[in-house]
Amino acid sequence: MTINYKKYLAGLAIGVQLLSSCTTEFLEVSPRGTNLEANYYRNQTEAFNGLVAVYDVVGWQGGGFVTKIGALNAASDDHYAGGGGPNDISDFQVFSNYTLTPDRGPQGELWRKGFSGVFRANVILQKLPGVPMDEALKKRYIAEGKFLRAYFYFDLVRLFKNVPLFVTPVATSEMYNVLQANPTEVYAQIEKDLKESLADLPSTVPASTEGGRATQGAARALLGKVYLQQEKFAEAAQELAAVNGTPGGTSQYGYKLLSNFGELWNVKNKYNSESIFEIAYTNTSAGNWDCVACTEGNVLNIMVGPRGYRANTADAPDYVSGWSFLPVTPDLFNAIHFDPRYKATIANLDSLEKNGIASYEKGYMNTGYFLEKFAGRNSNKWTGAGNMELNFPQNMYDIRLADTYLLEAEALVRSNGDLQRAAALINAVRDRAYKDNKHHVAATFDNIILERRLELAGEGHRWLDLVRWKKAGTILASRGFKTGQHEILPIPLLEMENTKIQQSKEWGGTK
Repeated sequence: MTINYKKYLAGLAIGVQLLSSCTTEFLEVSPRGTNLEANYYRNQTEAFNGLVAVYDVVGWQGGGFVTKIGALNAASDDHYAGGGGPNDISDFQVFSNYTLTPDRGPQGELWRKGFSGVFRANVILQKLPGVPMDEALKKRYIAEGKFLRAYFYFDLVRLFKNVPLFVTPVATSEMYNVLQANPTEVYAQIEKDLKESLADLPSTVPASTEGGRATQGAARALLGKVYLQQEKFAEAAQELAAVNGTPGGTSQYGYKLLSNFGELWNVKNKYNSESIFEIAYTNTSAGNWDCVACTEGNVLNIMVGPRGYRANTADAPDYVSGWSFLPVTPDLFNAIHFDPRYKATIANLDSLEKNGIASYEKGYMNTGYFLEKFAGRNSNKWTGAGNMELNFPQNMYDIRLADTYLLEAEALVRSNGDLQRAAALINAVRDRAYKDNKHHVAATFDNIILERRLELAGEGHRWLDLVRWKKAGTILASRGFKTGQHEILPIPLLEMENTKIQQSKEWGGTK
């Protein structure tokens, strides 16, 4: 279901949905209804609930099963859209084959997610100064609000380029007069928010009670990514170095590569030493078909599993029968097949079937290869309230240490900086994969490109990387990608009705 952003603005002017009740993880929360803004933010507890409401948007999953990671995977050369047919989750299909139009594609959901987060952040940032509460804690909440606003805007400006810039809640009387900002203004605001957040964010948080909340390391990592996106290489390298520390060691924020790559995908291994900013999911929200968008479970777990899966032997993998979305392309399979990360990355159903170990139904654009990292398992299958398919508990990494190692290496290589450190960063990632130090490579741009593909496959980075490197037009040409157009998504058609928002020039508009 597509919801017009100006209608969402109007709803926000009336009230904001707040979430309450924390369990062992910061975002394991349950909806408790709607509270009018005028009657809320009266004390520290309500301020905290308002902050949780902003964080809740980080894990946004649309009613049509659109997620940022899922959509970006579908658009990359590492995956096809897949599913049950050419019209199954059409938002993925048209992004995958580049038949997007302003009214067809994932842009409506991604726009709505971004601005939902921005609007909620702006509300709490406006309200917090007047809340009677501990002043040190208030400063932390403000810092988290600024981090989150920057986080949402970074996705918006990368995906759409021409977006409105809001730093305060928008009055109902003004919501039809919204103008888009120059992207440089948006980036400047993102940088400002992140820099201002650093002083009052904690350096670390206890994973058992505050896992998923923003830290100084997360803010620096995000700032480094923002700088790299703008090709401010020296600034990017400086921020990312502060996050990374000595390659292979433990950084000042306690980050350290896990010794075993496969353990990154252990569902129980949440908020581990490699996690910098993590998207939280839980199987306790009782998500059901009445409101898919309301579940706090990870829908990608059921989406990427092999369709009609049947184990034929006792030692067959315990995959849950899924919906066969985002099958891995032969190109990625060939690139990673002889890499030690292969088995933890790709589920080779073609091989399992040929050897009589398992069988499965062939979905749309089937290749025989699926995303092992996120395929739902019977061992994680929920048997409580709600629908099993909507209640998988696996978290997702938005930023992890191997990612920031390779980003810093990229910044150094592209600026002809410290190539010795760049090589150490790349090879620390490779040492973990190979479990030795005998597979080192030189610090070159091509080696970084390959390493990011192998290390981060399926995690939603590949399409953004290709666009940032200006390689998407070549690598995705056979899929229909048009240089000068498909580097960004079109502004959703409904957002331009009765407003001053204009379509981007890349999509036939005037902005």
